[in-house]
Amino acid sequence: MRIALERSPRRAVRHHSQLLNLSDRNVRRILHHVLHFHPYKLKIVQELTAAHKALRVRCCQQMVHTHADLGSFLIMSDEEIFSLNGSVNKQNCRYWTPTNPRQLHERPLHSPQVFVWCAISAQGITGPYFFEGDNGVSVTVNAERYNYMLETFFLPEMRRRNCNMARA
Repeated sequence: MRIALERSPRRAVRHHSQLLNLSDRNVRRILHHVLHFHPYKLKIVQELTAAHKALRVRCCQQMVHTHADLGSFLIMSDEEIFSLNGSVNKQNCRYWTPTNPRQLHERPLHSPQVFVWCAISAQGITGPYFFEGDNGVSVTVNAERYNYMLETFFLPEMRRRNCNMARA
C-alpha cells in the first residue's frame, strides 16, 4: 500500500481500495494506524475556457428537457462565489502523506469575487443574478439579500413567463 500511495498520493482512497482489493474502511485504517498518513487538502486552480460555457448550456438544456414533464414545479437553483483570479476551491481533494506537504498555490489576498445565482426549470434558465450593492460592488449573500432577489428578480421573471407560483 505504501508503494501505491507513493506512486499516486492524490488518488482517491476508494480507487486505492479497488486496486488493492480491500475495503475503503481497511485502507483508511492502514493509512492512519499503520502508515501514519493523514489527508491534507490542496487548493487547485482550474482554467475555464469558452468551450466550457457551451457544455454548461447543453447540460442545462438537457436537464430542462429531461424534467419537462414536471412543468414549473421543478426548480433547481444555486448560488456560487467566483474568484476573478481563476482559483477554484476543491473541498474533496486530499493528499495522503505522513507529513503535511505544505504545498501552496498562491493567490492574491482579497481578490475580487462575484456572487452569482441561477435557476433551472422546465420554463428555462433564470439568471444569472449578480449580488451587488448600490455601488455595483459584489456583496455576500444573506437572508435579506436573498429575499430581495426573490421578490425583485425571480418572482417577476416567473410571472413574466406565466408560471403559477403559489406563495408559501
